[in-house]
Amino acid sequence: MDLTIGLSTFAVGAAALAVITLAAGVKMIQQGHVFTVERFGRYNRALESGLGLIIPFVERIGRRVNVMEQVIDVPSQQAFTRDNAGVTIDAVVFYQVLDAARASYEVANLDLAMTTLTMTNIRTVVGSMDLDQLLAHRDEINERLLRVLDAAASPWGVKINRIEIKDIVPPADLAGAMARQMKAEREKRASILEAEGQRAAEILRAEGRKQSAILEAEGRREAAFRDAEARERSAEAEAAATGMVSRAIAEGDIAAAKPARRGTGAGGGGGRRRIGPPRHSDGDHPIRRGRTVPRADRPRGAVRPFIVRRGERLLAAG
Repeated sequence: MDLTIGLSTFAVGAAALAVITLAAGVKMIQQGHVFTVERFGRYNRALESGLGLIIPFVERIGRRVNVMEQVIDVPSQQAFTRDNAGVTIDAVVFYQVLDAARASYEVANLDLAMTTLTMTNIRTVVGSMDLDQLLAHRDEINERLLRVLDAAASPWGVKINRIEIKDIVPPADLAGAMARQMKAEREKRASILEAEGQRAAEILRAEGRKQSAILEAEGRREAAFRDAEARERSAEAEAAATGMVSRAIAEGDIAAAKPARRGTGAGGGGGRRRIGPPRHSDGDHPIRRGRTVPRADRPRGAVRPFIVRRGERLLAAG
């Protein structure tokens, strides 16, 4: 009976040991993690997410590596630019482990190594740039740091995805000087813009005066042309009227002479009809049978009014 009890106890113990051994050999790995397996203290393989098996008492889990993208907040530090301006700068680094074995066994403390590497390279980059360039070219700083850190972390099986400069704080006195400089620069730009505006306004006013003068000159020229044309037409009309009056006078002399001859032949007893002033034999009358006295021998302005009046009487009688 004692033997039976002993065998039963041994069987229960063996079963319990088997269960414990099986439980020790089964591992559950979460998503986004990788476990390294060490056999007798040496790296053997890596277990991906899901259910993994190891040999109990022979293999064990070495490192539990997070392969998701992670972020490191780099502490603030003071650095000096190329023009000896001290600034306080901090950054953040985004990285991802691509090789769990190298990240576990190539570097002792990955986070500390990444932080130290980032801080030293930030000081290097800041020391190679002027303050104005440092404040204005953050993208260039990020790109340079990313290139350097990615090359340095590649042997650790780590990929640097991004690095961002969070803040750059210059000294207080330097910040005041920069503020005054910015204010002076803005006032200068405002003065330049105002001067350019005044200049443009003066140019526009000058152009307006020029156009007004051109239009006025064209108006005067057109008015002068119209006046000259009117004078020319008036002169032509006056010459035509003078010619018409002269022709009427000549025709009136001929018509006056013909009835006189007809009356004499018929014995009508009337004298010869005469138009115009009586004839004079002494030659002092300005008109002789339709013939005028030479201009040098007649009084100035005496012939034309007489001719006009005689023409008007002829026209009224006709």
